[in-house]
Amino acid sequence: MSSIKVFNHHISFPVALLVLVEATICYLSLFAASSIRFYGHGGLEYAHGEVFSLQASSILVAALIVLVMLAMGLYQAQRREVIWNVLNRITTAFIVVSLVLSIIFFMFPEMYFGRGLFVLTLVIAFIGIIIARLIFESWVDKHTLNKKVLVLGVGEKAGWVNNLRRRSDQRGISIVGFYGLDSESLSVDQKRVITTDLPLDEYVLKNGIDEIVVAVTERRQKFPTKELINCRLSGVDVIELPTFLERQMSRVYIELLDPSWIIFSDGFRQNGLKAISTRAFDLFASFSMLLATMPLLIASIVAILIESKGKGTIFYKQTRVGQGNKPFELLKFRSMCENAEAGIGAQWAVKNDSRVTRVGRILRKYRIDELPQLFNILKGEMSLVGPRPERPEFVGELSEKIPFYSERHRVKPGLAGWAQMRYQYGSTESDAIEKLKYDLYYVKNSSLIFNLAILVQTAEIVLWGKGAR
Repeated sequence: MSSIKVFNHHISFPVALLVLVEATICYLSLFAASSIRFYGHGGLEYAHGEVFSLQASSILVAALIVLVMLAMGLYQAQRREVIWNVLNRITTAFIVVSLVLSIIFFMFPEMYFGRGLFVLTLVIAFIGIIIARLIFESWVDKHTLNKKVLVLGVGEKAGWVNNLRRRSDQRGISIVGFYGLDSESLSVDQKRVITTDLPLDEYVLKNGIDEIVVAVTERRQKFPTKELINCRLSGVDVIELPTFLERQMSRVYIELLDPSWIIFSDGFRQNGLKAISTRAFDLFASFSMLLATMPLLIASIVAILIESKGKGTIFYKQTRVGQGNKPFELLKFRSMCENAEAGIGAQWAVKNDSRVTRVGRILRKYRIDELPQLFNILKGEMSLVGPRPERPEFVGELSEKIPFYSERHRVKPGLAGWAQMRYQYGSTESDAIEKLKYDLYYVKNSSLIFNLAILVQTAEIVLWGKGAR
């Protein structure tokens, strides 16, 4: 099993297992700390009059630690970082957890279980998670635990699988090799091509293959339909290349798409119930965020006024394309000089953009300039999560050049999004193509649970200032 599907979203099985293991460690850490702290004094019962109270506190600690670690990007299957960077993120996560728990205990004193027990619990959980991470990194790539995958094809399409070189891209699977057809020219590493006289179905069943990825460039001649049917009926999964890459990479490869895949694939469902629940969540969350960030909004307004010496505008309105290709006025804090595009027209934002003011650079780094878009969300023009809205000048140009680009407007644009979380700031046509892959993945698999996961992980972008321009 390489992944599990939750609300149409593929989650790497090893990552899901890691979450479960670390949540269990965090849950048990309070019990372990109680046994150590009050050894000889009744253990758990001495710590709390009722064991149920201790269980409730343990659930709170476990849920909060996992949630903050998710926000720190520590459960991303495609993340590539050395262990010291991971340790840094885990340490930061525990600092945040300790602060949040202190606030909770202040607001709800009956949940507080003592300073010594509090510190000991976090220390045990921290050590346990570090050990779990070290074991995970050595365990996850053991081929005996991975799903055995055979690629049918050696041509151009099979080359997409051949190029998955990163360990994180192959997490949960082991690519056995490429089973070639006579009609295809070689586009993969010769060493990875399987040489056998056995028919496809016999080879698959003999070698215990779990999944076949159909990556044949030309299907008109000598396509092994009967053999694939035999494999499928024998319990072997058979999937097409775009579906395989979507699952492993969490994006939709538009280079490989054809209309039939969109028509027959799971996902791309939009209905009234989803729209109502999303809107209700947007209203509640955006209003709450507006109240919570009001001091930051006021401080930003004051900083802009001081830098501009009271001249110029505070807010900046810009026409963007929304759901159904309808234009709307997007609201932002002004982070550039007045009339920055006068006489030159619409321009992509670039790194170290000379048009950005000193205050604007800080606002952009931590995405504070985007906060006024909460008013766009309250008006119903945007959603909290969705593809970022682009300017009409760019949308018209990109729609003509990039297949399926207009499909990103099937849903409302968002303040946060899957593409923003997984890809850098886009400033070129090639960036727009890469971001579209993530946007289509979101449109295909969007759900309330997926939206919540994106919002939590967006905290990483804000805290670490990733991808700002």
